[in-house]
Amino acid sequence: MGAESAVASVAESGVAGFYERIDAGRFLSTGYTRGPWDSRSQHAGPPAALLGRAIEERPGGRDDMRIARITYEILRPVPIGPLELTTSVLRAGRGTEVVEAALAPAGAAPVMLARALRIRVAGEPVPAVVPGPQLPPPGEVGPTPFFPVPWDKGYHSAMETRFTEGAFLEPGPGTCWMRMRVPLVAGEEPRPLDRVLVAADSGNGISAVMDFGRYLFVNGDLTVHLHRHPAGEWVCVQARTSVDAAGIGLADARLHDEKGPIGRSAQSLFVAPRGERSQ
Repeated sequence: MGAESAVASVAESGVAGFYERIDAGRFLSTGYTRGPWDSRSQHAGPPAALLGRAIEERPGGRDDMRIARITYEILRPVPIGPLELTTSVLRAGRGTEVVEAALAPAGAAPVMLARALRIRVAGEPVPAVVPGPQLPPPGEVGPTPFFPVPWDKGYHSAMETRFTEGAFLEPGPGTCWMRMRVPLVAGEEPRPLDRVLVAADSGNGISAVMDFGRYLFVNGDLTVHLHRHPAGEWVCVQARTSVDAAGIGLADARLHDEKGPIGRSAQSLFVAPRGERSQ
């Protein structure tokens, strides 16, 4: 079965999730992964979450460690279709380890890589220091529509968004609460890390400083730092974008859950007028 027909069969079966699990290391993308710019390619949020989950559930992984930092290299657009995941340990220590995961279309070279630093959780509690103020909770604001997308089903329909500052079509900094409407993997309970990673790649869209119709501002990477394990269904991305005249930008975001700050994310941006190649 080809990639397009496989995706069609999943859509027809009514599977509710970004992916359908084939086996331990293979997944089938559904239409919910589709990004807003190309009907054949995924938004980077769902594959980022899938790679993070692979690192967490790899065979032989230690239960006393938690992801503190994960960096993604987006080598090429992630196609909608069957995908294969592999993981490897680059360094293993008593207090930290570095784990790498790769995502590839079936039988092809990787299109996205993730490298995570995992830190051992302290056996005895240490004093907690919580930086930053509490944000207005998502219940205080109504749903915010996504910017216009030429297809009905995609990442935009799988995520609920509520802005407390800015909007998708309003230039400048933005603060947006996000919640998954469907699980990362069909039939499996979403994990707290899934919820953060599926949202974190949206920082450049939340804080867009240029007209979506005239300019590209595509990220080739994503780094997420987490000082606290997230909790609850909602994740807030409080983002700001800076762009140099040379066409290089940075989307920097504070990440929150309903209890308070949990970390930061950053995306390096390629900025150019539309029509110029981004990859």
